[in-house]
Amino acid sequence: MIVDRDQAKKIVIKLHAEGQKIVFTNGCFDILHRGHVEYLNRAKELGDFLMVGLNSDQSVRRLKGATRPYQSESDRAEMLHNLRSVDLVTIFEEDTPLELICELKPDILVKGGDYDIASIVGAKEIQTWGGMVKIIPFIEGYGTSKLIEKIVKDAQI
Repeated sequence: MIVDRDQAKKIVIKLHAEGQKIVFTNGCFDILHRGHVEYLNRAKELGDFLMVGLNSDQSVRRLKGATRPYQSESDRAEMLHNLRSVDLVTIFEEDTPLELICELKPDILVKGGDYDIASIVGAKEIQTWGGMVKIIPFIEGYGTSKLIEKIVKDAQI
């Protein structure tokens, strides 16, 4: 499901009351590829419910530049929502998901292998309420930047 922040908070309260383990990850997911899908599948295996915080269009522009995102936040949310592993998508406007993480208080915060725990936004905070931070190894050969480079190169032929 795709929900706003307030709905996400209500869902989290209900899930925690039921004893479910909530996994949270975030990102731009501008060009969805196999690396993303495998990452999200592995994240889902860590708990009962996978929530994805999706950077808004404005947030992506501030992070990636004026030409991004290539796909709108509604299109990106819809694609994520339709993956078997993703239970909930909520869009956030900030440059980082810190406020969202602190509001939702998931049990497990997940990021890809291109991060270390010290650099993960929200890692310190989630650990203060007894949550865990997990790093899923990066899948070699799959990445948005590599895919964009290939598309640009192929377009120049």
